[in-house]
Amino acid sequence: MNRSSKTAILFGAVALVAAVGFASVAAAQDTQANQSTPKSWNYEIKDGKRVPKGERVTNADGSWREETRQGKCVTIKEKSSAGEYKETRRCD
Repeated sequence: MNRSSKTAILFGAVALVAAVGFASVAAAQDTQANQSTPKSWNYEIKDGKRVPKGERVTNADGSWREETRQGKCVTIKEKSSAGEYKETRRCD
């Protein structure tokens, strides 16, 4: 074999290893995207962004109120337009 043949074989082998590596990374990312968010977390991931699981109502002044139910208990999170945060928990 001459030198150019060995170089071509070497480049071919490197390209094959790179292609297999990219394919395995793509497969790992695909399985990770199909997994659901654990139920114990207070948000879901949609389109790569965190979205709260609770029922959040946001007002025009920037204040918001969110209710999250966990079994018989309800957690109410509120934030005023001035930035005051309040969290209460009620169990029936």
